[in-house]
Amino acid sequence: MDKQLIDDFINRALAEDVGDGDHTSLATIPKGTQGKARLLVKDTGVLAGVELAQEIFHIVNPDLKVAVFIQDGADIKPKDIVLEVEGDVQCILRGERLVLNCMQRMSGIATKTRQITDLLVGTTTKVLDTRKTTPGFRYLEKWAVAIGGGVNHRFGLYDMILIKDNHVDYSGGIREALYNTQEYLKTVNKKLPIEIEVRNLDELEQVLAVGGIDRILLDNFNIPDMREAVNIVAGRYATEASGGITADNIRDYAACGVDYISVGALTHSVKSLDLSLKAVKQ
Repeated sequence: MDKQLIDDFINRALAEDVGDGDHTSLATIPKGTQGKARLLVKDTGVLAGVELAQEIFHIVNPDLKVAVFIQDGADIKPKDIVLEVEGDVQCILRGERLVLNCMQRMSGIATKTRQITDLLVGTTTKVLDTRKTTPGFRYLEKWAVAIGGGVNHRFGLYDMILIKDNHVDYSGGIREALYNTQEYLKTVNKKLPIEIEVRNLDELEQVLAVGGIDRILLDNFNIPDMREAVNIVAGRYATEASGGITADNIRDYAACGVDYISVGALTHSVKSLDLSLKAVKQ
């Protein structure tokens, strides 16, 4: 966990939600009231966000005591108790919605990722996430992918060169895009991994003729062309498949021998798991 990044996120999220005060709790609950609440599971899936929840409660009030019974990455089912939080009730309620919003979405992503990775058991292909994430929530979504068994692709535009179709077209072609990239990295004295997207076998041959890359993204290839492309690359560079890949055909693509398959659906179209935080009556 990147504590500084996470703490900044939590403080911004609390400021957005609380504003000048949780007036409902302030109005209904006497100051200093002590109590306990349980985080209950109402769905089936993979748990994610427990470590984050602990940090949220700590930032809301360091005196809150959190007892964790189920860890990130565990399989969960209805009626499971994930954790208990005890202390100032107004503080518990101040953090309640942020904890639930984050954990429900993260658990949905971890569950979807586990379902996809389970389909590839026995192959050497790894499942990647993408930048198709919620603005401001990317770190947590990619964290959830990792909890679910997936592998994080680049985090943003800054940590990797990924030359896609628009870059190629605006550059004037595959060769120009690669030459421009290599010259740019020399000029700015940066060492970044280079990946380039190809749309057909002809573009693949052009990439191999230039070289100087780390990974080739084979975009929207059908199964026969994917198999041929992997054979042509012959292990010289890592390969990644993307586009038109679903749960129904992902194992067929993995069988072509690609190193990675990127799946945008891990983060852009998942169902949140149902969790709730309920008061424990004393």
